[in-house]
Amino acid sequence: MTIADLRRQGLILFEAVSGSRAYGTNLPHSDTDLKGVFVLPEEQFFGLDYVPQIANDTNDEVFYELRRFVELLLKNNPTVLELLGTPPDCVVSRHPLFAGFRAADFLSKLCRASFAEYAVAQIRKARGLNKKINHPEPPARKSVLDFCYVTAGAGAQPVAAWLARHGHEAGQCGLANVPHLTDLYALFVDATPGRALGYRGLLRDEETSQDVLLSAVPKGEEPVAYLSFNRNGYSTYCRVFREYWEWVAKRNSERFANTVQHGKNYDAKNMLHVFRLLQMAEEIALTGQLQVRRPNREFLLEIRRGEFDYEQLVAEAEQLVARVEVAFAGSALPAAPDHAAAEALLRQVRHTFYAEKKAAE
Repeated sequence: MTIADLRRQGLILFEAVSGSRAYGTNLPHSDTDLKGVFVLPEEQFFGLDYVPQIANDTNDEVFYELRRFVELLLKNNPTVLELLGTPPDCVVSRHPLFAGFRAADFLSKLCRASFAEYAVAQIRKARGLNKKINHPEPPARKSVLDFCYVTAGAGAQPVAAWLARHGHEAGQCGLANVPHLTDLYALFVDATPGRALGYRGLLRDEETSQDVLLSAVPKGEEPVAYLSFNRNGYSTYCRVFREYWEWVAKRNSERFANTVQHGKNYDAKNMLHVFRLLQMAEEIALTGQLQVRRPNREFLLEIRRGEFDYEQLVAEAEQLVARVEVAFAGSALPAAPDHAAAEALLRQVRHTFYAEKKAAE
């Protein structure tokens, strides 16, 4: 089933333009996002093929089945709640039955988590992006040996430097476990003609090895030094390296170009949504109302244009988080939406919708 099918079969309860155009933060080149609510055909609903939501290929048009819509309302999901506060100029169509869904009946203290904690997650995301921009990972991946150090007197030095200093090659070395000491290895060097001791070297393959390589050491051989493998450091590096290059591959080119252009090294659109969500959360706690169209459009667009320093925005956002916490602590909102009333409304709307469809056939 597609969105076109929903329209053709008259299954849509509500359809609206969402996102930046609803918030009032759109620019001339902004995309037009659509969100909506639909009712599955009766036979399909009572069968095994329940469909919770339908989206187009780019995911900028998303429609929620009525039951899924109510489930998300009960969780105070911001995206779904915002549909109930859609500005009139963004409403594409509204079935009379949809009038039973009012934001005031669903707003609760759960919004502290759904709005504010999501915003906090976006702040963490912004910090991660700031780090990626300012500390890019070189395309050449480091080897296990870059995290190996050899004892040198009372200190230690990178294994590559130690090998060069002593005129050894990695291939003539052998490693053996040191009992009771994790990631510490006795280091042996084969100085015999033709490397008769048969040591296997330090790694099986420098590009693909994830660990050091152990060798069988003849009895009586003495280690020339000890090698320590910083395994935790290597694991952390691999994770950061992988995440960085996955981010490079998946990042939105236009948004990244904007980030580089304004020179403040943060995703400006991401930070705009941080402030929008936190401000909406505070308003909900203080007034019990949902205001989707933002009254401070210019301030939010200044953020999007990169007119503030990253550190300044993060500091202000964290102050706003603290204000939101205080506002919800003293809010008169219920702890959660009325589950029984929501379920009764869901049943009523579905039964009436199906009855009207049958009468029209």
